[in-house]
Amino acid sequence: MCGITGWVAFERDPGTRRSAVEAMTETMACRGPDAGGVWYGDHVALGHRRLAVIDVAGGAQPMAAEDDGSVRAVISYSGEVYDFAALRDRLRSAGHRFRTRSDTEVVLRSYLEWGADFARHLTGMFALALWDVRRQELLLVRDRLGIKPLYYYPTTDGVLFGSEPKAVLAHPEARARLGAAGLRELMTWVNTPGHAIFEGLSQVRPGHIVRVSHGKITETAYWELEARPHHDDRDTTVRQVRELLREAVTGQTVADVPLCSLLSGGLDSSSVAALAAQALRTRGEPPLACFSVAFSRPTGPAHVPDPPAHGHGPLDDADHAAKLAGHIGAAHESIVLDAKLLSDPSSRAAVLRARDLPQGLADMDTSLYLLFRSIRQRSTVALSGEGADELFGGYPWFHDENATRARTFPWMHMGGGGVPQGPSFLDPALPARLSLDEYRADRYSEAVADVPVLPGEPQHERRMRTVSHLFLTRFLPMLLERKDRMSMAVGLEVRVPFCDHALVEYVFNVPWSMKAFDGREKSLLRAAMAADLPESVLTRKKEPYPTIADPDYDQMLKGRLGDLMDDTGAPVRALMDESSAREAFAAVRRASPEELRFLRVGFESLIRIDDWMRDYQVELTE
Repeated sequence: MCGITGWVAFERDPGTRRSAVEAMTETMACRGPDAGGVWYGDHVALGHRRLAVIDVAGGAQPMAAEDDGSVRAVISYSGEVYDFAALRDRLRSAGHRFRTRSDTEVVLRSYLEWGADFARHLTGMFALALWDVRRQELLLVRDRLGIKPLYYYPTTDGVLFGSEPKAVLAHPEARARLGAAGLRELMTWVNTPGHAIFEGLSQVRPGHIVRVSHGKITETAYWELEARPHHDDRDTTVRQVRELLREAVTGQTVADVPLCSLLSGGLDSSSVAALAAQALRTRGEPPLACFSVAFSRPTGPAHVPDPPAHGHGPLDDADHAAKLAGHIGAAHESIVLDAKLLSDPSSRAAVLRARDLPQGLADMDTSLYLLFRSIRQRSTVALSGEGADELFGGYPWFHDENATRARTFPWMHMGGGGVPQGPSFLDPALPARLSLDEYRADRYSEAVADVPVLPGEPQHERRMRTVSHLFLTRFLPMLLERKDRMSMAVGLEVRVPFCDHALVEYVFNVPWSMKAFDGREKSLLRAAMAADLPESVLTRKKEPYPTIADPDYDQMLKGRLGDLMDDTGAPVRALMDESSAREAFAAVRRASPEELRFLRVGFESLIRIDDWMRDYQVELTE
């Protein structure tokens, strides 16, 4: 896994501004701590930072393909193509010769063989920039599910691009401007594909290719979910799901560096760990290493002030994970995080710098970052269960008819289970001024219009197909972005087998009645893994990722909030109303410890926005 960046300028020579390109590349050092380089050509500079995973000695980038002594194409590539060995054999049969054992060279040669259609031949997670020397054209390509990020910023004569916004913003022509469109996206969390918050910045959408030539930028889809009839009966479907997941996990255990698995002891992570352990055992490799998280002080599930009857979530996770590891013959270690680390300013700053935006899950982002930082001392690649809930219907929203029928994104439907967010510190007039309700409704309508139609599908099945599509295309990308940023900030590659596109295509078209055949969440996945997992895992109820429940943490935030309220020059004050903010602050000051834990959801977001506006020198244009 790596970080990529670059600059195409058809009326200039980026080679004369090497300091700018080097600054862009250096921002990606966290993603690629092992090596770096820049390739300069006519009108183009490609930067790269490498995390060596496959062919450690031979896979240096940017990588050029030469034929008859001349360079035909150059690539800066981030990702893993899991079927690269089979692809290399096909390309060799077609006459291609290889200098390395890397998947990078396979991707590069795939382009020379199949042109822009090459992305359809790749199975994996990737974001890449490829410069065609003869055509003087840049291709920016992102994997089908959007596992790996890629951003671009059109200029007057070309484009800037990078794995993360910080790479683009390091160039003097890019500015961290926030207008009405960006504010709407930040405040609604609708996660519009392609939107990147900052003015002028866009994301390459999952499954898309952006082509940049002189005077023209176009974006086209090479993959999207399709609605297809499902003809397999339940038993056949269960077997097929297990086999597709087994193939995905097995393919993703290939690495030339230490590999591990994230393990909570829940169904998703246990399924991945069990199949990975089997794959390593079959190849005669050492037992799989598994890691779970625990805290030095008791915590409870997100936004629950008192621990539920079953105990303290993360402590139970460690116990469940250890038992599952013993069952599958894996080595388990529980990473214990000191609660004080979550309050540490350097940890919080590192998380903000990793995300580039104030969007996030507050202390849960920080704990994930700290977990990954600890794992990175032991391993370079980790397997994760991300995507199973979206694919198999694991969230409560899937099973709440009010949520599935609501004319909004299901995760925005609060119903009777909503959690009070407390008084708002932002200007109460802001939602109306920005037309947030209308914006949310428009984005929802667009998302529903994107859902593929299967003629003759029963109304309820059609509705659940829509819900599944919304989760896969709008909700899952937020979680994948979070996982990518928190892991790559410490140079850890996280692979997500449930996002294998063949598995996603198959399960997406399984009727909801079969996905939830026994009335439980993820019925189909439970059935598929029944022979591999103990009953304790198969019957365990889904639990949320834990949030810190430490009074010291709450008091730290309360102190930060007081400092912000005393600072009349705080950048975020431009988004606040003095009277309502003072009222909200008064409520925080008189809150009990239990009430403060509820209220902190709102004011921790305010603190994070202010930190972001300071650190990134954000210019408000709204």
